[in-house]
Amino acid sequence: MRTWSNNGVPVAVLFGLLWGVFAPAALADVKDYEFQLVQSEMKKGDGAIVAVRLVNKKSGKPVPDAVIFAKRIDMAPDAMQEMTAPLEQLPSTEPGIYRFKTDLMMQGRWRLSLGAKVQGEEGTVEGRLVLKALP
Repeated sequence: MRTWSNNGVPVAVLFGLLWGVFAPAALADVKDYEFQLVQSEMKKGDGAIVAVRLVNKKSGKPVPDAVIFAKRIDMAPDAMQEMTAPLEQLPSTEPGIYRFKTDLMMQGRWRLSLGAKVQGEEGTVEGRLVLKALP
């Protein structure tokens, strides 16, 4: 019977290093990401800036360079789904923060719905966040 040889140890170390590099990417999933409101309350009115953070839930790190391709804001939480507002994406001021300009015409709860593609991941990251417009 043969035991570990000197050649087997470097091979095992190399395999371990490769597993450490490629396994996390292979195990990642769009469910590992989430949108979070930077601020959940703001004054109602024209030109409100809504900022969201996209984070990897496993690492807690922000996710830069995602492509936001679906966006909508409405008053669905207050049973007024038909009450929508324009939503314009603005340039990011820091990695992982996505900003939008909108008109919060009424006080109450507004639902921000987003869809995004994260580089290197299959599928869509979706988020529905509720913010409150104050008088």
